[in-house]
Amino acid sequence: MQKVIPFQLPDGERRTSAGENGDPTPISSALRTLNLGAEGIAQLARELSGPMSAAFDEAVRRLKAVSGRVIVTGIGKSGHVAQKIAATFASTGTPAFFVHPSEASHGDLGMITQSDLILAFSWSGETVELKPIITYSRRFAVPLVAVTSQANSALGEQADIVLQLPKVKEACPHGLAPTTSTTIQLAIGDSLAIALLDARGFTAHDFKIFHPGGSLGANLKYVSDVMHKGERLPLIESGSSMADALVAMTEKSFGCVGVTDAKGKLVGVITDGDLRRHMGPKLLTATVDEVMTAKPKTIAPSMLASAALELINSSRITALFVLEKGKPVGVVHVHDLLRAGVA
Repeated sequence: MQKVIPFQLPDGERRTSAGENGDPTPISSALRTLNLGAEGIAQLARELSGPMSAAFDEAVRRLKAVSGRVIVTGIGKSGHVAQKIAATFASTGTPAFFVHPSEASHGDLGMITQSDLILAFSWSGETVELKPIITYSRRFAVPLVAVTSQANSALGEQADIVLQLPKVKEACPHGLAPTTSTTIQLAIGDSLAIALLDARGFTAHDFKIFHPGGSLGANLKYVSDVMHKGERLPLIESGSSMADALVAMTEKSFGCVGVTDAKGKLVGVITDGDLRRHMGPKLLTATVDEVMTAKPKTIAPSMLASAALELINSSRITALFVLEKGKPVGVVHVHDLLRAGVA
């Protein structure tokens, strides 16, 4: 059995401080919420590595095998969690969408087919609004996976698979507002999504297809998406004079020039730093081979732009040549990456 190490806040943060009159302070209330959430996650981890493991494995197997889509549903706070989980499934390679239980009984049941699977969230398992979806799933043999704290509830008894969540204490002092319970609902939903992601071999390239926008999309761009190519490349042949190299560097404005051999392969690069190190009366009459840095750092077009930026920063350089079979096909400057939103 896999060892579970519960998450714990530092001892100093686990202490509950109160005001002078004994009333909770904003910080003590916040720490109580975080402590109970952490304890709830730890309880869930213990269940997942023990009593829930077989049901979880079967749920992942059934979810992966679905030929249609995963229909995620729930009402109230469980419904908000269900909407988030549906979005996470969809962006990580498992086609999914949310169906509101109330709308389902007014025509949206038609969105569910026998090739789909229903994933229903309900803490009590007795949510009246879920009854039409439960009845529909049984009538048309649509697989039903329940996420609930009550295995013997109306939802649990009808489900094909029950992921029974542990009983947890809500952070709300009245025990009414869903807090810890929604935290572990979200955690089990994310756990399903990531288990499916791993099972499908979902890659960063796949994620980029579904998520081209925003900062995540920018970090998933490839070097080929941002590099300069063709006539924009600052290149000069081996044996050329430094006078010609300076002209090429000035015209292309990358602060560097690549040196190629007779076969067009990159053999070196000259940067502003190389110029400073060789500054002297003989610089302009020297050949590029005497000044260049041989075997420079290079990248491939298929490298993630974020990885290229990391290499540029760690190497303390400003530009990298992009090679295919040893030949330069592009050049990328740190400013290109920053303009593209890569960080």
